[in-house]
Amino acid sequence: LVQAEGIEAGLRYERPRFSATASVFALDLDSELVYVGDAGATEPSDASRRTGIELTATWAATDWLTLDAAAAATRARFRGVAAGQNRIPLATEYVVTGGATVRFAEDWIGSLTVRHLGPAPLIEDNSARSDTSTVVNGRLAWRHGRFTLAAEALNVFDSDDADITYFYASRLPGEPDEGVDDIHFHPIPPRSLRLQARLSF
Repeated sequence: LVQAEGIEAGLRYERPRFSATASVFALDLDSELVYVGDAGATEPSDASRRTGIELTATWAATDWLTLDAAAAATRARFRGVAAGQNRIPLATEYVVTGGATVRFAEDWIGSLTVRHLGPAPLIEDNSARSDTSTVVNGRLAWRHGRFTLAAEALNVFDSDDADITYFYASRLPGEPDEGVDDIHFHPIPPRSLRLQARLSF
């Protein structure tokens, strides 16, 4: 365990059908845990500082339609490290999400959400960066008393964006024994459908 110091301040606005929040934050860690893709594990690294802003909003546009959105932007840097070598690998710079929830009838409800992840440095000198990624998910549910039956469509538009990206050395046939530093990624899983049945007690 390492020491962490943080501070956060924000504002909240509420009306009968609308609410919004805005907050700023700062977080200092004495040691940052960095994920090492080649090893599949995390390892302790230098002290870090993160500062950022978060915004959220929810609007009940009608009795049957609710819209919501959230956004966050963060500046993440190692402390006590030279300016050109102080980026935190995999620290996403911004995230935006939005969604709509529709109540078709007393027992039926549907939702559609979109998530957009901004780029991130993949190495401390920022010479390799991940691309942005966007995915849309949907859900339709029927609820009757304690019983819920739902269908979820994941990655509705079958995006092939990267779900996670790493930068490390790997070796293909014919490449040098020490390998080649390169970008590696896992794509977002292809479009899929999930069915769910739930009984609440």
